[in-house]
Order: sequence, then structure tokens, then C-alpha cells
Amino acid sequence: MSKIDKIEELQKILKEDQTNFQVRRELAVLLLDLGYPEEARQHFLYLSKIFDDDSGIFYNLGITYEKLKDLNKAEEAYKKAIELAPDEIDAYYNLGLVYTDQKKYEQAVDCFENVLAKDNNDSNSYFSIGLCYFKEGKLDGAKYYFQRTIDLNDADIYAHFYIGNILKEEGDNKGAGEKFNKVLELSPDYSWAYFNLASINYEEGNFESAIKNLDKTLELNPKDIEAYKIYAKILTKAGKLDNAAVIMETAIDNCGANGDLYYILAQIQKLRKANDEYVKCMNNALKFNNSLSVSAKLVKKELDNFLS
Repeated sequence: MSKIDKIEELQKILKEDQTNFQVRRELAVLLLDLGYPEEARQHFLYLSKIFDDDSGIFYNLGITYEKLKDLNKAEEAYKKAIELAPDEIDAYYNLGLVYTDQKKYEQAVDCFENVLAKDNNDSNSYFSIGLCYFKEGKLDGAKYYFQRTIDLNDADIYAHFYIGNILKEEGDNKGAGEKFNKVLELSPDYSWAYFNLASINYEEGNFESAIKNLDKTLELNPKDIEAYKIYAKILTKAGKLDNAAVIMETAIDNCGANGDLYYILAQIQKLRKANDEYVKCMNNALKFNNSLSVSAKLVKKELDNFLS
């Protein structure tokens, strides 16, 4: 019997007997599992009013609210589950994730530390603490916890990736490159690792390797705006202006209208002496100034000076 058929069977039983709470609970869990959180929420809420001392119901209710992006209610549900069953660590962990999404990093860390107090080998909690510290800019602490993650689970690509980012931030391009290559060893289709390697190549003037890594980045993620930007810079430096223009036009086709992309393309068109295209792109950059890194006033001044 398929899960959909099972849902229909449970719904039929429940229609005949609304007080069959075991069936209602099984149905709610199945609906949640199959991606129907709103329907699951209704059943878990119903059950929570009858079994107000059942931690499992409130735990599942928290998951349901998370899926519905209602973080405040998810927080309340997980807290209730913890109140009813303080020794069960899953609710602590999920509450930590909610706090992380709410940017309440200190409270999130407290939750993950509660998990580690009961299970010192929980690599996910070490990673989650590392992520909180990373988001707060506490890079030394983040690196420590990501390394603890790897010590327990060397296959955690995200821990390797974040350590690579920290090493790059610290100026250790060699160490960062090793980490990004490790990520690709574990997950060959991880486009951001290729992009970060390309960024290192670009910074070090190794343009040939940068282009290889950018090609791979864009093969895996054709919407990576930053990859197109670096690609255009390399081609422009090499005097390959026609190719640079094509790259930026491709970026706009794949990523949509974007002020930065139009502005960069405008500069390339200016170098190509394609004055009409330059003006057109500058006007588009101003039109989509919500995604323009350069001051719109400066862009307008530059265009006015060109036209005067």
C-alpha cells in the first residue's frame, strides 16, 4: 500500500470515528512526512488539546510550524516538549535550529550544548554551534567547533567548507584551497567550492585555473552572479572584450535584470566603443538600481558626463 493510499484509509477510519486518536496521530505524522504541514497541523493541534502531557505531539507540532515558517509557534511547541520531557534531546536540537533562524545565537548555542551534555558525540550539534559562531563573526570559535564536527564525521562537507571560508578570510589561501578540494572530493557537484577556488585563483593571478573553476561553477549553477563578475574581469584584463560582453549578456539571461550586471556590461561596452550599448546598459543599471552596488547618483553622473 502506498503512503497516499494509507492516508486515504486513515481518513476514512477517522471520518467514521473522530475519537480514534491513534489513527489521527498516525495520519498527522504521515501527512507531515509527505509534505502536507497545514493538514498535519490541524490534527496535532486537536491532539495537543486532549493529550496536553504528550511531549511527542508537541515535538511534531514544532516540526509542523517550522515547515510552515511560523518560527514563534515552533519555538513555543518545542519548549513545551522540553518541559514535558527534559531528557529528550531532539526537541532541544530543533529549538536550537529555530533560534538560529531567528538569529538568537546565544540561546541556540545553549540548546546545542544541552544536546552535547547528553551526547558528546553529536556532530550535528558541534556543527550548529560552529555555524552560530560563524554568523556572529567569532571565527576562532567557529573553526574549533567545525573541526570538532570533522573529528567525529570527516564526511561533513559543510564543516570543511566553512573552515575553508575562515582560512580564506584569514589569508591562508593554501589551507583554504585544500579544504575546498576536500569538499569536492566528498561532493564533486558542490558549485560553491569551485567558485571559492576560482576566487583564490583570481586573487593569486592564476587566471587559467580560475576560468576552469568558473566554467565548472557555472555549469553546476548558471545563476551564480559573482562567478560571472569574476569571469568578466578576467576576460577584460586579457583584452577579450567581445567574450567579456557575451559572458555578461549570458549572466543577465540566466540571472535576470540586475543593476550590477548591467553596470559591468556598460563598462565593457564603453571599452568596446559600443556607445549606444553603453548608454542602454547604463540606463538599465539605473532602472534596476535596487541591485546596484555602485551609488545610483554616481552612475547617473557618469552617464550625464558621457552624454554631455
